Amino acid sequence: MPQRNFLQYLVITAKGLAMGAADVVPGVSGGTIAFISGIYEELIETIHKLDLGFFKIWKADGFLKAWKHYNLGFLLALFSGVFISIISLAKLITWLLEIYPIMVWSFFFGLVIASIVYVGKQITNWRLAVITMMIVAAIASYLITIADPVGSPDSTWFLFFAGFIAIIAMILPGISGAFILLLLGAYTTVIGIVTQLGEGITTLDSSLFVGALGKLLIFAVGAVIGLKVFSRALNWMFKHHKNLILAVLTGFMIGALNKIWPWKEVLQYRLSHSGEQIPFIERSIFPQNYEGNPQILYAIIFAVIGFLTIFLLERIAVNKVAVSSTNEQSN
Repeated sequence: MPQRNFLQYLVITAKGLAMGAADVVPGVSGGTIAFISGIYEELIETIHKLDLGFFKIWKADGFLKAWKHYNLGFLLALFSGVFISIISLAKLITWLLEIYPIMVWSFFFGLVIASIVYVGKQITNWRLAVITMMIVAAIASYLITIADPVGSPDSTWFLFFAGFIAIIAMILPGISGAFILLLLGAYTTVIGIVTQLGEGITTLDSSLFVGALGKLLIFAVGAVIGLKVFSRALNWMFKHHKNLILAVLTGFMIGALNKIWPWKEVLQYRLSHSGEQIPFIERSIFPQNYEGNPQILYAIIFAVIGFLTIFLLERIAVNKVAVSSTNEQSN
């Protein structure tokens, strides 16, 4: 693993800030940002190497040797940036969802539409099995979005499961962790927990901080376990059955568009721990049936902005690959 000085670790933290910002927004993949910024392969390799052998090296050669062997300085710098970014943006996203829900969901809708195009374009062989997997994944994803939730989004087991599944976004460029949370119906819950954690820190409210930290740790444990379970299998599938994996990812995003549709009708509410009514079961409706101002023009504008955001990120990634290929050929 490369040896870095303090300034180079600050650059890694800055890249983590960008990844964290991407992970908060459905449709933008933290894995894609890692790829664009040139740290994706090191991130995956470092995660793959993590095991209990750390303690053996620590015992035999000391903590510093184990720390360097497992490249933990890289992970600490990167995830510090991710954490700071998520904490900073979560409160803003929560506020925007409350004040401008149609515009925010329209922006997310445009992001996911562009992600569908981006991931789908990478499929190189449209054989029957690939098309079938895409259709099956789209149907399964849609059914998930209309199914009644099997548990409260802030229950312990559900938070664990959400973290377990959402970590896929860090492994595969092109799919967003926030998108997976949206599909599971846990996005606003997790964003709310992160917001509470930030408020607990800024207001020095220990009870708020401890409560939010406990829930976030449950989510994090699920993510860590999911990372170890999925990383090898998904990377093997991505290398040997890339078209099938891309088809499944594309299908999931197509089916989940129902979840991100900006105009909703609340069918059932649930009570939060504080006694606040929170939408629990919703269904998508046409803008003309929306109670209140449907803001169709703003919805179109923000959907286009969301689409162009992914388009520009894709252009940057393509140019990066082209430059890398040119350098390899010249060498």
